[in-house]
Amino acid sequence: MRSVVTLIILLLGISAHAQVKVEGKITDGKGKPVKGVSITLRDTYDGATTDSLGHFSFATTEKGKKVLETSIIGFKPFEQEINLESTPIILNIAMKELVTELKAVVISAGSFVASDKNKGAVLSALDIVTTPSANGDVTSAFKSLPGTQQVGESEGLFVRGGSATESKIYMDGNLVNNFFYSSTPGIATRGRFNPFLFKGTIFSSGGYSALYGQALSSALILESKDLPERTQADLGVSVIGIGGGIQQLAKNKKSSWGVSYNYANLWLGFAINKQKQDFFQIPVYHQGDANFRIKTKNGGFIKYYGYMSSNKTGFRSPDIDSSLLKNAFAIENFNTYQNINWRENFGTGWKITTGISYSTNKDDINNELQDANNQKQTITNPSFYAFKNFKLNNKAQYAQARVVLDKKLNGLNVIRFGADYFYSKERSTYTLYNGTQFTETVKDNLVSVFAEGDIFITNSLAAKVGTRVEHSEIVNKWNIAPRLSIAYKFKDDSQASFAYGLFYQNPERKYLPAVASLDYSRAAHYILQYQKLTNSRTFRVEAFYKKYTDLYKTTASPTGREVAGNNNGFGHATGLEFFFRDKKTFKNVDYWISYSYLDTKRDFLNYPKAITPSFAASHTAALVVKKFVTKWKTGFNLSYNFATGRPYYYFTYDNLQNKYVIGDAGKTINYNSMSFSVNYLPNLGKKDPKVFAVWVLGINNVLGQNQVFNYNYNNDGSRKEAVTPPSKRFIFIGCFLSFGIDRTQDAINNNL
Repeated sequence: MRSVVTLIILLLGISAHAQVKVEGKITDGKGKPVKGVSITLRDTYDGATTDSLGHFSFATTEKGKKVLETSIIGFKPFEQEINLESTPIILNIAMKELVTELKAVVISAGSFVASDKNKGAVLSALDIVTTPSANGDVTSAFKSLPGTQQVGESEGLFVRGGSATESKIYMDGNLVNNFFYSSTPGIATRGRFNPFLFKGTIFSSGGYSALYGQALSSALILESKDLPERTQADLGVSVIGIGGGIQQLAKNKKSSWGVSYNYANLWLGFAINKQKQDFFQIPVYHQGDANFRIKTKNGGFIKYYGYMSSNKTGFRSPDIDSSLLKNAFAIENFNTYQNINWRENFGTGWKITTGISYSTNKDDINNELQDANNQKQTITNPSFYAFKNFKLNNKAQYAQARVVLDKKLNGLNVIRFGADYFYSKERSTYTLYNGTQFTETVKDNLVSVFAEGDIFITNSLAAKVGTRVEHSEIVNKWNIAPRLSIAYKFKDDSQASFAYGLFYQNPERKYLPAVASLDYSRAAHYILQYQKLTNSRTFRVEAFYKKYTDLYKTTASPTGREVAGNNNGFGHATGLEFFFRDKKTFKNVDYWISYSYLDTKRDFLNYPKAITPSFAASHTAALVVKKFVTKWKTGFNLSYNFATGRPYYYFTYDNLQNKYVIGDAGKTINYNSMSFSVNYLPNLGKKDPKVFAVWVLGINNVLGQNQVFNYNYNNDGSRKEAVTPPSKRFIFIGCFLSFGIDRTQDAINNNL
């Protein structure tokens, strides 16, 4: 027995003596220990796992050359050949962290991003239609975000000291030239497109990508939806009209088509909401669209969208130069827009995106000076009365072709490059009071090439570097616009970003043709941002500085119209912005707060010197609160918008100084508006309903607070009148039905 025990001990001793110890430490690229790394010898069961200090140790009986492998999620696998003999092996291994979408910093300076994939989305389609102050209008909802102005007398996005024409809107990469219905004096028109057409939005209030150009201030980039979840139909009835549509999904779920039609007549809406204007033609709108979507074999998509609308309106307002006369304005508009896009993956890591768009717009405008009996009056002394009788016929065509190539490199690194071609032709015929006609045609062929790269150095540090080069026939010059964004992510998942870029723009159409050769107007953007984004909260603060050069100054044309005369204008805009959204603190409550401070001055158009433009307020703020009560099947939404008074001016021409001077100036009262809406979902909780309904009640400016947007002056500046909203309040009542797919769950607190 003793001999057997001795033999076992001897054998164990031999076995222990044959083992080789392998130990070491594993760190990341910054020298910090990595816990939980799996270490193994290839084709064996020998190995270990690192502790909290990154240490590991194990023994093996293997001999000779072997491959040591290490692996852990989030890091690039590591392997090293080692030679196992009798002596212990000590290793110090540095593993390279992988750049992944879940952990990587987001390059976001200047941009608000919302998409189906982004769970921390800022504004989704549902957000837009449930923001009470927006009335279901895409751009009106974005006025609750920092950087935008509460301009109520004109449509468009006024961003960071820029005019509405300095913000451009794109759909699937294609420029939408007439996103809004045609302008009417003193009344802001809304956007033409349904928010639920889009699955994603990027609102860049500055420093936007090199893939886009011709905008001094900002870009709103909209991405349309792909295939619907299933075949569905919808119908809507409200105080302003009726509309409906269908989306048909193929049985193989690889293609779909859809059509819709909407009719709006504001007669009942105006009966409920009394207007200050005397409408002799109640606004009437016809709008229809069609689409098809095809999923290709390689996972790509072909998407077509076509839109057509017609509308007309006419109203009378008191003439500011007389206590007895009226101005009668009438407009008929016909607009079309269509685009087709194709994206496809090919090769190894390559993707191509191409698109073609074509649109037309026709405006027939008639303005008359009328007496108390609504009869046309032609008064030639003083002569300025006579020019209040005119007709304007404007026909425009726009086309764009676009191609973008993406090449995916290692990790999330991507390089993309491409080209744009834009064609535009606008023909305007002015008919004066005496029948004299002036016809002007403005054409432009603009070509651009661009390149941009997303460079992820680590999960914590990334950059977007790009440039854009353009040539316009109108300016007949080239420009080069470099763009740069850098972002760094901290340990708590917050991040800081910096963006810089040059941005160019052609003169606005209404100031063309120019009387002299022009250059591009230019703006340089500098942006600093800090943000922390989670599924339930968004915190963001951003500071910016914009320097304007070569802005357009206007002069009188032979017809008396103001046209671009030179590029001697300049200006600046400096500001600080804050945004906080919270879906967590209060149960079933989603709210956001935004604030903007803006200091801006510019000398452009007919301004006599550098002054704050009349569309810019120093302080703006918004509060939006949404609460869904499941027991009542009802959502309650409240928004409050505030802005300090905006400046207003009267410019008069001084013949002695041979320039315009300020004849009168002041500031409007502060802007205050509280809006409220209720959404009732009667089918919520029912089993297998055939129809899903949402009832909506919305009231804008619930408290009836006084609002003054600007002031109009009479011919000699001796009298001014406030520009105010058409009505104190606007009340909306509607019912929206969907067939085939339940959207009610989406409406419950925006998936809180």
